Amino acid sequence: MKTGGLDIRCVRGLLPAVLLLGLLSGCDQVGDPVKPDVITIEAKLDDLFAPPTAAEVEAIRADWARRDISAAEVTIELTESYPLRETPATLRIVSHRVGEILHYGAILAPDSAAPGSLPILMYLHGGDSGVEVDEIGIVLFALGELRDNFVYVIPSFRSEPLEYEDREWVSTGPGGHWDYDVDDALALLNVALELTPQAKIENLSFVGGSRGAGVALLAGIRDERIENIVAFFGPTDFFDDWVREIAREATMGSPRDLTGVAHIDTTFIQPYMRDEIDLAEVRLELVRRSSVLFAEDLPAVQLHHGDADETVVVSQAHSLIRAMEALGREPPEFEAFIYEGGGHEFFSLRGAIPRAVDFLRRTLGGELALVATTASR
Repeated sequence: MKTGGLDIRCVRGLLPAVLLLGLLSGCDQVGDPVKPDVITIEAKLDDLFAPPTAAEVEAIRADWARRDISAAEVTIELTESYPLRETPATLRIVSHRVGEILHYGAILAPDSAAPGSLPILMYLHGGDSGVEVDEIGIVLFALGELRDNFVYVIPSFRSEPLEYEDREWVSTGPGGHWDYDVDDALALLNVALELTPQAKIENLSFVGGSRGAGVALLAGIRDERIENIVAFFGPTDFFDDWVREIAREATMGSPRDLTGVAHIDTTFIQPYMRDEIDLAEVRLELVRRSSVLFAEDLPAVQLHHGDADETVVVSQAHSLIRAMEALGREPPEFEAFIYEGGGHEFFSLRGAIPRAVDFLRRTLGGELALVATTASR
Protein backbone atom coordinates (compact mmCIF):
# COMPACT_ATOMS: atom_id res chain seq x y z
CA MET A 1 0.00 0.00 0.00
CA LYS A 2 1.22 3.49 -0.70
CA THR A 3 0.55 6.84 0.97
CA GLY A 4 2.21 10.10 -0.01
CA GLY A 5 4.14 8.19 -2.69
CA LEU A 6 5.93 5.90 -0.19
CA ASP A 7 5.44 2.19 0.48
CA ILE A 8 4.19 1.77 4.03
CA ARG A 9 5.48 -1.56 5.39
CA CYS A 10 6.09 -3.18 8.73
CA VAL A 11 9.73 -2.14 8.73
CA ARG A 12 11.09 -0.42 11.80
CA GLY A 13 11.98 3.15 10.92
CA LEU A 14 9.43 3.76 8.18
CA LEU A 15 6.99 5.16 10.71
CA PRO A 16 7.71 6.95 13.99
CA ALA A 17 8.23 4.65 16.92
CA VAL A 18 5.05 5.86 18.56
CA LEU A 19 3.04 4.24 15.76
CA LEU A 20 4.89 0.96 16.02
CA LEU A 21 4.13 0.45 19.68
CA GLY A 22 0.94 -1.47 20.22
CA LEU A 23 -0.30 -1.06 16.66
CA LEU A 24 1.62 -3.58 14.63
CA SER A 25 0.75 -6.74 16.54
CA GLY A 26 -0.05 -9.42 14.05
CA CYS A 27 2.46 -8.01 11.56
CA ASP A 28 4.80 -10.97 11.58
CA GLN A 29 7.25 -10.30 8.83
CA VAL A 30 8.74 -7.66 6.60
CA GLY A 31 6.41 -7.08 3.69
CA ASP A 32 3.09 -7.40 5.54
CA PRO A 33 1.04 -4.17 5.22
CA VAL A 34 0.51 -1.85 8.15
CA LYS A 35 -2.97 -1.87 9.63
CA PRO A 36 -5.36 0.45 7.75
CA ASP A 37 -6.08 2.57 10.84
CA VAL A 38 -2.42 3.57 11.03
CA ILE A 39 -2.43 4.51 7.36
CA THR A 40 -5.59 6.53 7.91
CA ILE A 41 -4.06 8.42 10.81
CA GLU A 42 -0.99 9.34 8.78
CA ALA A 43 -3.09 10.39 5.81
CA LYS A 44 -5.29 12.59 8.00
CA LEU A 45 -2.22 14.16 9.58
CA ASP A 46 -0.81 14.80 6.10
CA ASP A 47 -3.97 16.70 5.23
CA LEU A 48 -4.05 18.58 8.52
CA PHE A 49 -0.44 19.71 8.41
CA ALA A 50 -0.19 20.53 4.72
CA PRO A 51 1.24 24.03 4.17
CA PRO A 52 -1.31 26.75 4.91
CA THR A 53 -2.73 28.71 2.00
CA ALA A 54 -3.03 32.45 1.48
CA ALA A 55 -6.82 32.05 1.54
CA GLU A 56 -6.68 30.44 4.99
CA VAL A 57 -4.49 33.23 6.33
CA GLU A 58 -6.85 35.88 4.96
CA ALA A 59 -9.84 34.07 6.45
CA ILE A 60 -8.29 34.40 9.89
CA ARG A 61 -7.50 38.08 9.33
CA ALA A 62 -11.16 38.60 8.51
CA ASP A 63 -12.26 36.70 11.62
CA TRP A 64 -9.98 38.76 13.85
CA ALA A 65 -11.33 41.98 12.34
CA ARG A 66 -14.82 40.99 13.51
CA ARG A 67 -13.81 40.37 17.13
CA ASP A 68 -15.09 42.86 19.73
CA ILE A 69 -12.35 43.73 22.24
CA SER A 70 -13.96 46.84 23.67
CA ALA A 71 -13.96 47.39 27.43
CA ALA A 72 -17.46 46.48 28.66
CA GLU A 73 -19.05 46.37 32.13
CA VAL A 74 -15.79 47.34 33.83
CA THR A 75 -15.74 46.85 37.61
CA ILE A 76 -12.93 47.52 40.08
CA GLU A 77 -12.93 44.48 42.35
CA LEU A 78 -10.08 45.53 44.64
CA THR A 79 -7.87 48.57 45.20
CA GLU A 80 -4.79 48.25 47.37
CA SER A 81 -1.38 49.79 47.95
CA TYR A 82 1.38 47.81 46.21
CA PRO A 83 4.66 49.75 46.43
CA LEU A 84 7.38 49.35 43.82
CA ARG A 85 10.11 49.16 46.43
CA GLU A 86 10.36 52.79 47.63
CA THR A 87 7.83 54.09 45.11
CA PRO A 88 4.17 54.19 46.22
CA ALA A 89 1.93 52.42 43.73
CA THR A 90 -1.64 51.15 43.55
CA LEU A 91 -2.86 47.73 42.51
CA ARG A 92 -6.33 47.33 41.04
CA ILE A 93 -8.02 44.02 40.34
CA VAL A 94 -10.61 44.60 37.63
CA SER A 95 -13.30 42.62 35.88
CA HIS A 96 -14.84 43.26 32.49
CA ARG A 97 -16.88 41.52 29.82
CA VAL A 98 -15.46 40.13 26.58
CA GLY A 99 -18.58 39.01 24.78
CA GLU A 100 -20.23 36.56 27.15
CA ILE A 101 -17.04 36.00 29.13
CA LEU A 102 -16.29 37.62 32.49
CA HIS A 103 -12.56 38.29 32.56
CA TYR A 104 -10.24 39.39 35.38
CA GLY A 105 -6.93 41.20 35.32
CA ALA A 106 -4.61 43.31 37.42
CA ILE A 107 -3.32 46.85 36.86
CA LEU A 108 -0.38 48.30 38.82
CA ALA A 109 0.60 51.95 38.49
CA PRO A 110 3.00 54.31 40.34
CA ASP A 111 0.95 56.88 42.23
CA SER A 112 3.03 59.98 41.56
CA ALA A 113 3.38 59.68 37.79
CA ALA A 114 1.91 62.51 35.76
CA PRO A 115 -1.21 61.85 33.68
CA GLY A 116 -0.42 60.25 30.35
CA SER A 117 3.28 59.86 31.17
CA LEU A 118 3.86 56.10 31.41
CA PRO A 119 3.71 53.39 28.73
CA ILE A 120 1.96 50.12 29.53
CA LEU A 121 3.92 46.92 29.94
CA MET A 122 1.71 43.84 29.82
CA TYR A 123 2.99 40.61 31.36
CA LEU A 124 1.58 37.40 29.84
CA HIS A 125 2.16 34.25 31.84
CA GLY A 126 2.92 30.70 30.78
CA GLY A 127 1.19 27.47 31.75
CA ASP A 128 -2.52 26.88 32.15
CA SER A 129 -2.93 27.04 35.92
CA GLY A 130 -3.62 30.75 36.21
CA VAL A 131 -1.44 33.65 37.30
CA GLU A 132 -0.47 35.27 40.58
CA VAL A 133 -0.14 39.04 40.77
CA ASP A 134 3.21 38.62 42.50
CA GLU A 135 4.64 37.03 39.33
CA ILE A 136 5.19 40.59 38.18
CA GLY A 137 7.99 40.64 40.76
CA ILE A 138 10.43 39.01 38.33
CA VAL A 139 9.74 41.79 35.83
CA LEU A 140 10.17 44.49 38.47
CA PHE A 141 13.42 42.91 39.67
CA ALA A 142 14.77 42.65 36.13
CA LEU A 143 13.90 46.24 35.27
CA GLY A 144 15.73 47.62 38.30
CA GLU A 145 15.89 51.40 38.05
CA LEU A 146 13.40 51.36 35.17
CA ARG A 147 10.62 49.83 37.24
CA ASP A 148 8.92 53.18 37.98
CA ASN A 149 8.56 53.95 34.28
CA PHE A 150 5.67 51.65 33.39
CA VAL A 151 2.06 50.85 34.14
CA TYR A 152 1.88 47.05 34.54
CA VAL A 153 -1.04 45.00 33.28
CA ILE A 154 -1.52 41.30 34.08
CA PRO A 155 -4.34 39.35 32.41
CA SER A 156 -5.67 35.99 33.47
CA PHE A 157 -6.83 33.52 30.82
CA ARG A 158 -10.27 31.97 30.42
CA SER A 159 -11.33 29.35 32.99
CA GLU A 160 -8.20 30.12 35.05
CA PRO A 161 -7.64 32.08 38.26
CA LEU A 162 -5.99 35.42 38.94
CA GLU A 163 -4.56 35.12 42.46
CA TYR A 164 -3.49 37.74 44.95
CA GLU A 165 -2.53 36.86 48.52
CA ASP A 166 -5.33 34.55 49.73
CA ARG A 167 -7.91 35.67 47.17
CA GLU A 168 -8.63 34.56 43.65
CA TRP A 169 -10.87 35.58 40.79
CA VAL A 170 -11.61 32.99 38.10
CA SER A 171 -12.32 34.12 34.56
CA THR A 172 -15.27 32.32 33.00
CA GLY A 173 -15.73 30.44 29.76
CA PRO A 174 -13.92 27.49 28.21
CA GLY A 175 -10.19 27.73 27.66
CA GLY A 176 -9.21 29.61 24.52
CA HIS A 177 -5.49 28.83 24.44
CA TRP A 178 -3.60 31.42 22.42
CA ASP A 179 -6.59 32.49 20.33
CA TYR A 180 -9.11 33.95 22.77
CA ASP A 181 -6.28 34.64 25.21
CA VAL A 182 -5.47 37.49 22.83
CA ASP A 183 -9.04 38.86 22.90
CA ASP A 184 -8.99 38.97 26.69
CA ALA A 185 -5.56 40.58 26.85
CA LEU A 186 -6.47 43.28 24.33
CA ALA A 187 -9.76 43.98 26.08
CA LEU A 188 -7.89 44.34 29.38
CA LEU A 189 -5.47 46.70 27.66
CA ASN A 190 -8.45 48.89 26.80
CA VAL A 191 -9.62 48.71 30.41
CA ALA A 192 -6.20 49.79 31.65
CA LEU A 193 -6.11 52.76 29.28
CA GLU A 194 -9.59 53.76 30.44
CA LEU A 195 -8.98 53.41 34.20
CA THR A 196 -5.36 54.51 34.61
CA PRO A 197 -4.68 58.26 34.26
CA GLN A 198 -0.91 57.66 34.30
CA ALA A 199 -1.06 55.42 31.22
CA LYS A 200 -0.33 56.62 27.71
CA ILE A 201 -1.19 54.87 24.47
CA GLU A 202 2.29 55.15 22.94
CA ASN A 203 5.14 52.62 23.33
CA LEU A 204 2.96 49.75 24.49
CA SER A 205 5.09 46.70 25.30
CA PHE A 206 4.13 43.05 25.83
CA VAL A 207 6.40 40.56 27.60
CA GLY A 208 5.57 36.86 27.72
CA GLY A 209 7.02 33.45 28.35
CA SER A 210 5.96 30.14 26.80
CA ARG A 211 2.17 30.33 26.26
CA GLY A 212 2.37 34.02 27.09
CA ALA A 213 5.00 34.60 24.41
CA GLY A 214 2.73 33.08 21.80
CA VAL A 215 -0.11 35.31 23.01
CA ALA A 216 2.13 38.39 22.93
CA LEU A 217 3.16 37.78 19.32
CA LEU A 218 -0.42 37.21 18.18
CA ALA A 219 -1.56 40.32 20.06
CA GLY A 220 1.13 42.40 18.35
CA ILE A 221 -0.15 41.18 14.98
CA ARG A 222 -3.75 42.02 15.79
CA ASP A 223 -3.30 45.41 17.49
CA GLU A 224 -1.12 48.04 15.85
CA ARG A 225 -0.93 50.00 19.12
CA ILE A 226 1.52 47.42 20.45
CA GLU A 227 5.01 48.59 19.51
CA ASN A 228 7.36 46.19 21.32
CA ILE A 229 7.32 42.50 22.21
CA VAL A 230 9.78 40.44 24.24
CA ALA A 231 9.04 36.75 23.68
CA PHE A 232 10.67 33.94 25.67
CA PHE A 233 10.48 30.37 24.30
CA GLY A 234 6.97 30.59 22.91
CA PRO A 235 5.16 28.76 20.09
CA THR A 236 5.09 30.49 16.72
CA ASP A 237 4.25 27.80 14.14
CA PHE A 238 1.51 25.21 14.60
CA PHE A 239 2.32 23.62 11.24
CA ASP A 240 5.79 22.67 12.48
CA ASP A 241 6.79 18.97 12.54
CA TRP A 242 7.05 19.21 16.33
CA VAL A 243 3.33 20.05 16.57
CA ARG A 244 2.51 17.24 14.16
CA GLU A 245 4.33 14.79 16.41
CA ILE A 246 2.36 16.06 19.42
CA ALA A 247 -0.89 15.59 17.47
CA ARG A 248 0.16 12.07 16.45
CA GLU A 249 0.88 11.11 20.05
CA ALA A 250 -2.46 12.52 21.19
CA THR A 251 -4.24 10.57 18.46
CA MET A 252 -2.57 7.40 19.68
CA GLY A 253 -3.87 8.05 23.19
CA SER A 254 -0.67 9.42 24.73
CA PRO A 255 -1.06 13.22 24.80
CA ARG A 256 1.91 15.13 26.16
CA ASP A 257 1.55 16.94 29.46
CA LEU A 258 2.11 20.34 27.90
CA THR A 259 0.20 23.60 28.11
CA GLY A 260 -2.67 23.68 25.64
CA VAL A 261 -2.34 20.09 24.42
CA ALA A 262 -5.39 18.81 26.31
CA HIS A 263 -7.48 21.72 25.01
CA ILE A 264 -6.47 21.33 21.38
CA ASP A 265 -6.63 17.54 21.52
CA THR A 266 -10.15 17.31 22.95
CA THR A 267 -11.54 20.31 21.07
CA PHE A 268 -10.03 19.80 17.62
CA ILE A 269 -7.73 16.82 17.07
CA GLN A 270 -9.90 13.99 18.40
CA PRO A 271 -13.12 15.30 16.78
CA TYR A 272 -11.24 15.65 13.49
CA MET A 273 -9.92 12.10 13.70
CA ARG A 274 -13.49 10.86 14.35
CA ASP A 275 -14.76 12.88 11.36
CA GLU A 276 -16.92 15.00 13.68
CA ILE A 277 -15.34 18.26 12.56
CA ASP A 278 -14.22 19.36 9.11
CA LEU A 279 -10.58 19.43 8.09
CA ALA A 280 -10.92 23.05 6.96
CA GLU A 281 -12.11 24.14 10.39
CA VAL A 282 -9.27 22.44 12.25
CA ARG A 283 -6.66 23.85 9.87
CA LEU A 284 -7.95 27.36 10.60
CA GLU A 285 -7.42 26.68 14.31
CA LEU A 286 -3.75 26.00 13.56
CA VAL A 287 -3.48 29.08 11.34
CA ARG A 288 -4.92 31.44 13.96
CA ARG A 289 -2.31 30.29 16.49
CA SER A 290 0.68 30.61 14.14
CA SER A 291 2.21 34.07 14.40
CA VAL A 292 4.81 33.09 11.79
CA LEU A 293 2.09 33.27 9.12
CA PHE A 294 1.43 36.93 9.94
CA ALA A 295 5.04 37.99 10.51
CA GLU A 296 4.71 41.03 8.25
CA ASP A 297 2.30 42.55 10.81
CA LEU A 298 4.58 42.14 13.82
CA PRO A 299 5.95 45.21 15.61
CA ALA A 300 9.50 45.30 17.01
CA VAL A 301 10.28 41.87 18.50
CA GLN A 302 13.06 40.49 20.65
CA LEU A 303 13.00 36.67 20.67
CA HIS A 304 14.74 34.37 23.19
CA HIS A 305 14.94 30.56 23.00
CA GLY A 306 17.22 27.81 24.28
CA ASP A 307 18.39 25.09 21.94
CA ALA A 308 17.91 22.45 24.67
CA ASP A 309 14.29 23.41 25.40
CA GLU A 310 12.24 20.20 25.63
CA THR A 311 8.94 21.94 26.35
CA VAL A 312 8.76 24.25 23.33
CA VAL A 313 11.45 23.13 20.91
CA VAL A 314 13.79 25.65 19.32
CA SER A 315 12.40 24.93 15.84
CA GLN A 316 9.56 27.25 16.85
CA ALA A 317 12.02 30.13 17.17
CA HIS A 318 13.74 29.21 13.92
CA SER A 319 10.41 29.33 12.06
CA LEU A 320 9.90 32.93 13.07
CA ILE A 321 13.53 33.82 12.41
CA ARG A 322 13.25 32.53 8.84
CA ALA A 323 10.03 34.45 8.27
CA MET A 324 11.45 37.71 9.60
CA GLU A 325 14.69 37.31 7.64
CA ALA A 326 12.64 36.77 4.47
CA LEU A 327 10.94 40.10 5.19
CA GLY A 328 14.28 41.83 5.70
CA ARG A 329 13.56 42.57 9.36
CA GLU A 330 16.80 43.37 11.19
CA PRO A 331 17.87 44.85 14.55
CA PRO A 332 16.52 46.83 16.26
CA GLU A 333 13.19 45.87 14.64
CA PHE A 334 13.86 42.18 15.10
CA GLU A 335 16.42 40.45 17.31
CA ALA A 336 16.65 36.72 17.94
CA PHE A 337 18.88 35.09 20.54
CA ILE A 338 19.39 31.33 20.58
CA TYR A 339 21.08 30.11 23.78
CA GLU A 340 23.32 27.07 23.68
CA GLY A 341 22.17 24.60 26.34
CA GLY A 342 19.27 26.84 27.38
CA GLY A 343 16.04 25.24 28.58
CA HIS A 344 12.48 26.32 29.27
CA GLU A 345 13.13 28.80 32.06
CA PHE A 346 14.25 32.41 32.10
CA PHE A 347 17.40 31.94 34.11
CA SER A 348 18.73 29.17 31.85
CA LEU A 349 19.08 31.75 29.06
CA ARG A 350 22.22 33.48 30.22
CA GLY A 351 22.16 37.18 29.38
CA ALA A 352 18.55 37.14 28.20
CA ILE A 353 17.13 39.33 30.95
CA PRO A 354 19.69 42.16 30.52
CA ARG A 355 19.05 42.06 26.77
CA ALA A 356 15.30 42.29 27.35
CA VAL A 357 15.76 45.25 29.68
CA ASP A 358 17.97 46.96 27.10
CA PHE A 359 15.25 46.43 24.52
CA LEU A 360 12.62 47.99 26.78
CA ARG A 361 14.95 50.84 27.69
CA ARG A 362 14.96 51.86 24.03
CA THR A 363 11.20 52.34 24.18
CA LEU A 364 11.85 54.92 26.90
CA GLY A 365 14.39 56.75 24.77
CA GLY A 366 17.52 55.01 26.08
CA GLU A 367 20.67 54.32 24.11
CA LEU A 368 20.77 51.43 21.68
CA ALA A 369 22.17 48.28 23.17
CA LEU A 370 24.49 45.76 21.62
CA VAL A 371 22.49 43.46 19.38
CA ALA A 372 23.29 40.04 18.02
CA THR A 373 21.48 37.10 16.51
CA THR A 374 23.04 34.28 18.49
CA ALA A 375 24.24 34.10 22.07
CA SER A 376 26.17 31.36 23.82
CA ARG A 377 25.24 30.31 27.29
